[in-house]
Amino acid sequence: MKTAAKGTKSKEQKPSSPYKLEGAQALFLYRAMVRLRTVDERMMTLQRQGRIGFYGACTGQEASSLGAAFALEPTDWIFPSLREQGAMLLRGFPLVPFLAQVFGNSLDETKGRQMPSHPASRSVNQVSWGSCIGTQLPQAVGAALAAKIRGDSTVMMAFSGDGGTSTADFHAALNFAGVYQVPVVFVVQNNHFAISVGRKGQTASESYAIKGVAYGIPGVKVDGNDPRAVYAAAKEAVEKARAGGGPTLIECETYRMGAHSTSDDPTRYRDQKEVEAWAKRDPILNFKKVLIEEGIWSEEQDEALRKELLDEVNAAIATVEAAPDPEVETLFDDVYAELPWHLREQREECLASLARERAGG
Repeated sequence: MKTAAKGTKSKEQKPSSPYKLEGAQALFLYRAMVRLRTVDERMMTLQRQGRIGFYGACTGQEASSLGAAFALEPTDWIFPSLREQGAMLLRGFPLVPFLAQVFGNSLDETKGRQMPSHPASRSVNQVSWGSCIGTQLPQAVGAALAAKIRGDSTVMMAFSGDGGTSTADFHAALNFAGVYQVPVVFVVQNNHFAISVGRKGQTASESYAIKGVAYGIPGVKVDGNDPRAVYAAAKEAVEKARAGGGPTLIECETYRMGAHSTSDDPTRYRDQKEVEAWAKRDPILNFKKVLIEEGIWSEEQDEALRKELLDEVNAAIATVEAAPDPEVETLFDDVYAELPWHLREQREECLASLARERAGG
């Protein structure tokens, strides 16, 4: 893999990386990509039916988000933006509580406190993110500095979209990471739109990867629709960081096939012909074709997989929709390690009021 030396231009990643994605690993990642696409399609339908309030799909960007996350060890941490929630599923998080976060009910680990499509869990080392763009980047750098000070081998992976590169937090994070050479990998998903703002309205730079040069950080640009290219670039950057080699900035050029979220109408700002052109580069369809050509997959297996995953997702949805809302008293949980007297009084007053209401008093 070619990376940019300090003070030079960024280079597009070449197929010379020692990190290969073959056999069972390739099939595992393909399955994860199809599973995420299945989840996204069902969630988008549920939102349109009024069964959930909001969703942000990853459609078209599965190779970038999952290919990069697949390069991490279970002990590493992910600091996501909107379209990396599927990394939790890739790393073993159960589907039912994952979907419950979208509904915000009692099966949600975060107890319904975050807006939909903002999942997090310590069990898979993925933190929550805020809709204030870019804030996760300096957080990842701070965690990476802590890992360096402690002398452990943990690597942080911080994601952002192309719009995130225009924030002050992006500057602060890369500057700090470059100065202190902390074990963090920045992954910019260049899906060509920061909601409705295209690349020309976002930056005059020749790429997003080249932005790392100003901070003394190698910049790498990859085909974000090629899961093997993404994995190779990410794996090399992760292992470099783990060995004390400092941060890397990876730009994955991909395309957001759908809307920014269920609150967005992309027909107002982009040409459908562009969407159709990128549809021919669909990362799932092209990866399937390659796997079939290599003789390790077939159309029959693919059809069976898609039915299996759809059944799995539908069963999980049924379980989640049947669950009640979080108990009211959970509002007072997790504020302090031990509940202080004033919150205890407020909880008791709240529960007494609810009891009177239910009793008709």
